[in-house]
Amino acid sequence: MKRQISVSQYRTIDLTLFAFMTVVFESVTALAGARWFPKEAWEVSVTGALSAVVLVRWGWPGGLIGALGGAVRCLALGGSPRQLLVYAVGNLACLALLPLVKPERSERWRRDTLRCMGFGGLTLLLQQTGRVLISLCLGAGLPEALCFYTTDVLSMLFTLVILWIVKRLDGVLENQTCYLARIGRESRETDEGGFR
Repeated sequence: MKRQISVSQYRTIDLTLFAFMTVVFESVTALAGARWFPKEAWEVSVTGALSAVVLVRWGWPGGLIGALGGAVRCLALGGSPRQLLVYAVGNLACLALLPLVKPERSERWRRDTLRCMGFGGLTLLLQQTGRVLISLCLGAGLPEALCFYTTDVLSMLFTLVILWIVKRLDGVLENQTCYLARIGRESRETDEGGFR
């Protein structure tokens, strides 16, 4: 007899894995950049891509992945409490995309590569904008705040490439409730009708 897990358990496992990936990848990219390219005015982050994927898969927890990624980056680089606030809270701005990831639109995410890449780019752009706005509220000058856009150009490239790749993997960039229903339906059809 097969033991099945509930959707809630699956969701917890899935989000834990994405949180773990966020912590590992952000720590590695932050520390590697600081060690090998200490004088460069750019950074590489995968938080935008991971946030976009989780937004499509589960909705609002994608914002938490963004906040976690920002916090991990700051902690890895020894950032100040002010920087921690800017990165963690600013990255929550990607939650503005929630209306685009309703479960009934899940099929669109499975089929349209440009939509997926654009969504990833927009996720990172909103996170950058959130950081700009928080830093301005905390007293940063406009030129200093706008650096969040210019220093993250490579992160945008990474986000677009990662979304392009995960779009090709079945079920990765799909609302997971819809995905589980789809594979359950396909499994039943195969059991009833044999091989197709």
